[in-house]
Amino acid sequence: MKKLLYLLTSFALIVALTGCSLFSKPVATAVISNELTVRYLDVGQGDAEILQCGNQTMLIDAGTNESTNTLILDIKNLGITRFDIVVATHPHEDHIGGMDAVINQFDIGTVYMPDVTTTTVTFSDVLKALKNKNLTPVHPKPGDVLKLGDAQCTVLAPNSAKYTDMNNYSIVLKVVFGSNSFLFTGDAQTQSETEILAQGYNLKADVLKVGHHGSDTATSPAFLAAVSPKYAVIEVGEGNDYGHPHAVTLQKLAAAGVTIYRTDLNGTVTITSNGSNLSIGTVKP
Repeated sequence: MKKLLYLLTSFALIVALTGCSLFSKPVATAVISNELTVRYLDVGQGDAEILQCGNQTMLIDAGTNESTNTLILDIKNLGITRFDIVVATHPHEDHIGGMDAVINQFDIGTVYMPDVTTTTVTFSDVLKALKNKNLTPVHPKPGDVLKLGDAQCTVLAPNSAKYTDMNNYSIVLKVVFGSNSFLFTGDAQTQSETEILAQGYNLKADVLKVGHHGSDTATSPAFLAAVSPKYAVIEVGEGNDYGHPHAVTLQKLAAAGVTIYRTDLNGTVTITSNGSNLSIGTVKP
């Protein structure tokens, strides 16, 4: 009897000290268990980004036909064998040039593309690769949410069914990981930016992938103010014939106090988030 009383007294003391209760339910807490790593690859005058969170991997765009070998080598050097999510923002060659090779050479989960077609050989090659892998592309709608590990990826555009400029079909994604956020804009131009603003989305992001390689047709003052990024990444080819990035865009970013990284000057830009802080590294070949 004395032993039993001793055990009960000890147990009561433990409960009192720890605040535990036999009748209380465990409190659910949101825990960011993995880092999010975003790589803005140096693929010349084109876009390609790789996101890794936990054991899941995502590819947004795939550079040009000319940069395909570099892209594939970068992927293999990272030890990646599968992309759970592949996003082709729009069917221009500088965004889908290496997409057929990626689809053919790696294990692929779901492919997202805007609901638009073109007659180029490059686009046809992507469709053939999809058919070879029995993959059917999904056309995402604004508000759709894709999960990448603990990161949440929300589709913000395109918001219209028809555009005169192919760039405005670009899939725009906001990726949120803990308190950090990244905005990926493809080649979305002012028209698409205006539509996104009209939807009332929370566009605030730590990092902006600048639209259309820094062209003056994107990054409108209203859009930039809504995003209010700390950092901007411009994916652009060295000495390109388009004059990208445009001086006007660079001036707007500088006036807003944004730190700018450029793949033509800095090479591949890698940004890692632990859910609250960002670390940035660059590698120029």
